[in-house]
Amino acid sequence: MTRQIAAVLLAGAFLAPIAFADDTHHKAGATIAQADTALSDGEIRKVDKDAKKITIKHGPMQNLDMPAMTMVFQVKDPAMLEQVKAGDKVKFRAEKIGAAYIIVNLEPAK
Repeated sequence: MTRQIAAVLLAGAFLAPIAFADDTHHKAGATIAQADTALSDGEIRKVDKDAKKITIKHGPMQNLDMPAMTMVFQVKDPAMLEQVKAGDKVKFRAEKIGAAYIIVNLEPAK
């Protein structure tokens, strides 16, 4: 019986660091995922419904490692262009798909 208790304690001593390491990995992954989904701040400068493009003066875009600037984006869904007009403050997420920067999420700033 003493051997069984010793074996259980010994197994626990080896498995505990693995459990903590695994938990740390998941927490770090969650932080990375949150950074990847962060929205950027911007102000609409121009909406071009015919070309399905929007010009936004934006702050730094962490997910694209891009500094603040004004640029033209394509939109994933043309219906996004119906929600905004020049001068509107927005929060948005853009992704680089091929050679284009495409707005995949666009919402009014609060």
